Amino acid sequence: MWNIDLTDIKETMQPIFQRLYEKRGSIELKRPLPNSALQKIKENLSIEWTYNSNSIEGNTLSLQETRLILKEGITIKGKSLREHFEAHNHEKAIEYLYRIVREDYILRSIDILTLHELVMRSIDDDYAGRIRNGGVRISGANFIPPNASKVPELLDELIAFVNNNPLGLNDILLATVFHHKFVWIHPFFDGNGRTVRLAMNLLLMRSGFPPAIILKNDRKKYYEALNHANQGKYEKLVLLMSQSLERTLNIYLDVLSEDGAGYQEIASVVNDPEVPYGQEYLSLLARKGKIDAYKEGRNWLTSKNAVKEYIKNRKRERKLR
Repeated sequence: MWNIDLTDIKETMQPIFQRLYEKRGSIELKRPLPNSALQKIKENLSIEWTYNSNSIEGNTLSLQETRLILKEGITIKGKSLREHFEAHNHEKAIEYLYRIVREDYILRSIDILTLHELVMRSIDDDYAGRIRNGGVRISGANFIPPNASKVPELLDELIAFVNNNPLGLNDILLATVFHHKFVWIHPFFDGNGRTVRLAMNLLLMRSGFPPAIILKNDRKKYYEALNHANQGKYEKLVLLMSQSLERTLNIYLDVLSEDGAGYQEIASVVNDPEVPYGQEYLSLLARKGKIDAYKEGRNWLTSKNAVKEYIKNRKRERKLR
C-alpha cells in the first residue's frame, strides 16, 4: 500500500511548491492577522468550501442558496431536506475542524469519525461516524475498495503513515497522498468525499496553510486525477491540490494586501502591452501550474507580476543550460 515513488513529482513540482511556501511565509509575516479580516475570510471560505464539497457529491444548492441557508436560516423552496442537512452539517464539521487544528496536531481516528458523524448527521444516523461493515462499489472508479474486514487496519496504517511521514513528504504531498489513500480505502458507506476533503485540510492547516477547496467546476478533473493515482500516477492530483491551495492563499494575500495583489482574468492581463503572451498560452501555463494563477468559476486569474516572474525564471533556466 505504501510503495509510492514521488521522486519525479518532487522535482517537477518544486517551483510550484516553493511558490506556495513563499506565499504561506508572506501571510505569516502579516501575523497577527486583523481579527475582522480573518473572520470575514474564514466565513466566506467556509461557505465556499461547503458549497463546492457538497456540489461535487451531487447537491444542487447554488452558492447563494448555501449562503442564505447558513447565514440567514432560510429554507430554499424546491430543494430537498437532505440538501439542507448537508449544508448545515458541513458547516458544523468545519467548525469542529477549526476547534481541533493546531500546529502540533496529530491525526487521530476519532477526529475522522467525528467529522464523518457531523457530515452524515440526520442523513444516515445508523452509519454516521461508523466504519462500514459491508462491501461498496464506486460508480465511474477504476478500482474496487478493499473488503470491509480490512478497513479498520488499513485506516490505522494510513493514520500512522501520515503521523510518521516515513517518506519525508512535504505538507502538500503528504495531504495529497492521504487524500488518495483514504478514498481508496473508502472507510464509510457514504460521505467519504466530504470527510476526506475536511480531514486532508487538517494536515494543511496544522502547517499554517489555509484550506484547499476543490471547486465544483473541477469535479471531472478531480475524479480523473484520483483514478490516475489509483495507477500510481500522482501528477494530476498533486497539481489539482496545489492549484486549489494556491487559490485560497491568493484570497488571503489579496485581502491582507493594502492595494490588493493585482489578480485579474487572463483576458484582461493580456491587454497589458508589457505582457508578451496571448490568452491561450497564458491559460495553458495556468492549467499546468507553470504560472502564479488561480481559478474562479471557469476563469483563470493571474497578474502582470506573475507573468514577469515567469519570464525571469525562464531566462534563468536558459542560462543554466
